[in-house]
Amino acid sequence: MSVLVYTENWDGKFKKLSYELVSYAAGVAKMNGTSVTAVSVGRVEEAELKQLGNYGASKIISVTNENLSQLDSQAYAGVIAEVAAKEGSKVIIIANNNTGKAIAPRLSVRLKAGVGSGVSKLPVNHNPFTVYKRTYSGNAFAQLVIKSDIKILTLAQNSFDLVPSSNTATIENYTANVDGSTVKTSVTNVEKQTGKMLLTDADIVISGGRGMKSPDNWSPLVELADLLGGATACSRPVSDEGWRPHGEHTGQTGKIIAPNLYVAVGISGATQHLAGISSSKYIVAINSDKDAPIFESAQYGIVGDALKVLPKLVEAVKE
Repeated sequence: MSVLVYTENWDGKFKKLSYELVSYAAGVAKMNGTSVTAVSVGRVEEAELKQLGNYGASKIISVTNENLSQLDSQAYAGVIAEVAAKEGSKVIIIANNNTGKAIAPRLSVRLKAGVGSGVSKLPVNHNPFTVYKRTYSGNAFAQLVIKSDIKILTLAQNSFDLVPSSNTATIENYTANVDGSTVKTSVTNVEKQTGKMLLTDADIVISGGRGMKSPDNWSPLVELADLLGGATACSRPVSDEGWRPHGEHTGQTGKIIAPNLYVAVGISGATQHLAGISSSKYIVAINSDKDAPIFESAQYGIVGDALKVLPKLVEAVKE
């Protein structure tokens, strides 16, 4: 009856997101008076697996199968469903990232489970089972009641603090029964970005919009991101104009991110853009228009010309 949490790994390594999921699962388990079982798919060293115990996992199931060497959402959903049935888990927790959004609905169908997507706090109530989440692009909050016997929750990134634990987790190796003919995903080529922080992994993001006026004015924004150990991003019009790479585009049609700090420089704050960054813990807006919508979502704001404000920020950080 343990709470089951799927912990995604990247080349055999866990990131902060995985530990955040386990911490959250431990909170749910404590409310239910049960324990946490973490499931990991793929080859991960024992020492790395044991790290999950440091955040509340009592048991770790390491699933291996040659047909699971590449992420295939249908195959992975089948494996997680198999483990959930084996463990008798009634609550399953997955990240609300691209992988989780692909796996959760497939898992829901297999287990006849209700889904609470993008939750950001521990359940409000257990009878009825009620979860808290943002809605309408972060402009409102909802309390969602899940009535099914099995519940699936996808946790919004950076919405739950890491909670260290003194657990000593046991590791169980499990060979999943996966039919290779059902795996439809194949990887023919891999190109990895190096020398630059991934936007989705960054705790600090400095983002620019049309208020930057020209691609030639981006240097202080990039410098500020480097000084703060963050990543750079942009609004859709900027990427459409070719000022910045499309991989930096954040918003409803770009990357959905949830950093601890998001600095919006010269971005007006259209609804489509806010949909991609509304889960940020803190938003700082810099805009010459005091009535720009971005200020309604920001905790801090500076009304001024971005090209004058940015150099002063860079100087202040250097000092």
